[in-house]
Amino acid sequence: MSEEEGNDLKEGEGEDEWEDYDYEANLDYKIENVVGTVVVEIEEKVDLNQIARKLPDVEYNPERFPGLVMRIEKPRATILIFSTGKMVVTGLRKASESDKVVQKVIKNIKKAGIDVKNPVITIQNIVASGDLHTNIDLNMAAIVMEYAMYEPEVFPGLIYRMQDPKTVFLIFSTGRIVCTGAKEKSIVREAVLKLNKEVRELGIAKKNLDSGDYEDISFL
Repeated sequence: MSEEEGNDLKEGEGEDEWEDYDYEANLDYKIENVVGTVVVEIEEKVDLNQIARKLPDVEYNPERFPGLVMRIEKPRATILIFSTGKMVVTGLRKASESDKVVQKVIKNIKKAGIDVKNPVITIQNIVASGDLHTNIDLNMAAIVMEYAMYEPEVFPGLIYRMQDPKTVFLIFSTGRIVCTGAKEKSIVREAVLKLNKEVRELGIAKKNLDSGDYEDISFL
């Protein structure tokens, strides 16, 4: 067998490996964090010292951070409140819970004697983690994937900036991924599904990799 024929056979085997793979059925990811911003109507700057005096379960240390930190238990979320009336909501698992959280925050602020109204909520970022259920050759991925960066001496994952939909992935050799940058849950699903297909179509999905050559992190 010639070298060229051997290469052709190798390519064919790689394509057949995933020919019957059900991408929809094997989609595996979950939302870890939803970040939103809130703007409210105020007549004057919000007195954060007054909120800190009236509400026991808040944190305010202007020498370290200009915002007041408020935590809501149900749904669980952390809110940063600034004197300008702007807020940042983080820690949510569902974007649909943002209205309920913000209403509780507004109620607490009014309990402290400060009038705020008409909150406008904007989802800024959804962070999801997932698993592609295959090992990934990150060195090859850095070569064949556009908008990808891999510097293993700095960080063990590959950074992939997907252009459509606009998202950013951290991809690890074990197939674990982190997706960030989406503003809607449907965009997360679309991006993860597309990545799942890309890694297999590009031939960088491998059944087995030498564990001595590839490292991963375990924060997921």
